[in-house]
Amino acid sequence: MAKEKTTFTCNACGGTSPRWLGKCPSCAAWNTLIETVAESASGGKNRLSQPQGYAGLANAQPVTPLSAIEAQDVARTPSGIEELDRVLGGGVVEGGVVLIGGDPGIGKSTLLLQALDALHRIGLPTLYVTGEESGAQVALRSRRLGLDNSQVNVLAEIQLEKILATLEATQPSVVVIDSIQTVYSDQLSSAPGSVAQVRECAAHLTRAAKTTGITIILVGHVTKDGALAGPRVLEHMVDTVLYFEGDTHSNFRLVRAIKNRFGAVNEIGVFAMTEKGLKGVTNPSAIFLSQHSEPVPGSCVMVTLEGTRPLLVEIQALVDQGGPQARRLSVGLDKDRLAMLLAVLNRHAGVACADQDVFVNAVGGVRINEPAADLAVMLAITSSLRGKSLPKGFIAFGEVGLAGEVRPAPRGQERLKEAAKLGFTVAVVPKANAPKKPIPGLTIHAVERVDEAMNIVRGIT
Repeated sequence: MAKEKTTFTCNACGGTSPRWLGKCPSCAAWNTLIETVAESASGGKNRLSQPQGYAGLANAQPVTPLSAIEAQDVARTPSGIEELDRVLGGGVVEGGVVLIGGDPGIGKSTLLLQALDALHRIGLPTLYVTGEESGAQVALRSRRLGLDNSQVNVLAEIQLEKILATLEATQPSVVVIDSIQTVYSDQLSSAPGSVAQVRECAAHLTRAAKTTGITIILVGHVTKDGALAGPRVLEHMVDTVLYFEGDTHSNFRLVRAIKNRFGAVNEIGVFAMTEKGLKGVTNPSAIFLSQHSEPVPGSCVMVTLEGTRPLLVEIQALVDQGGPQARRLSVGLDKDRLAMLLAVLNRHAGVACADQDVFVNAVGGVRINEPAADLAVMLAITSSLRGKSLPKGFIAFGEVGLAGEVRPAPRGQERLKEAAKLGFTVAVVPKANAPKKPIPGLTIHAVERVDEAMNIVRGIT
């Protein structure tokens, strides 16, 4: 019997090579080529054998100007879970394809089972396709979550053709595929989870969603680096990409939108893991604020933006006597930006930390990527170095430049209103973010430079 021909496929980009290489020739990634069985050549029915074949396709789809195309807002159906609806942009969209990824055991299946049950209770037919668990295991989870008498339909199947036939026969409104890495097609000889299988199965499911109007939610595995497993094209195919974030040892989970064709990106939903499943957190700022009875040195609260939601996050800094080589360590913040801020503090504010160990932490495990945290980080470091705490009810935000200037943060008015709503009374903000009308209960100090902010803080502490 003749040996089947094999090729080597990159699990990062999907490129192929006739032999194994340490470095992918397509995307230059190292150690990503995996041996797979080469697919047999098709009969050519989907190919154009002659160049003149293009002329026959020219009138298949008429060319239409944008002004002549009727455009209307997409209809959304709330899932019954407010925090999930926030991330999705208001609810599930008919014919939309959502990809949600996260670490094992973080709560993806739990959240989706709760959402399907809520959708079914409002009258939408739903289907839960499980490829990793049996129907009995899914039923046991629903009992633990308190979903009594749940009527969500469950299908334990991993063959794509059978799944598509079930969708056509039952016509559900919302379908969950858990997970896309377990689904395989008989048209391909490679194993489930391979680049070719994931790409083809996702393409067929996406095509089915667009033609039938069924909302399909795909659960995706992640690699050890935290990225979604499979080809990168998987994220391009779908309409929405969500990431589950959080420590499995913590009670809190974040669902972040990385891509959303029907809503805002970088929107987050905050959940608490309870005995009855995931519950939305109505006031997430309370998670990221430490409960101090009295103000402590090295702590400064800032207002960050996650999508359209302002969140109050506590920045903690510890400045300690260092050794021959001072350490700079940050958790939840960019370490390179921390080194830059320390240099600005030394040059433009006269605060020297060259021989000190500096540790900075964003409380609650949140990651802050925006530069609006610069001013709060610098004030927290100065507070720890001086050993004097900032006043109670104090917040600060603003980007700091290398010349020592304090630059404005986007949507400063919303940040200040959120702080005032939660009882904060003193704010140091960039001058461009100072409100035209005073905010009741909030004293605002507008600054243009770092040394000016330091002088104001020294005067009120």
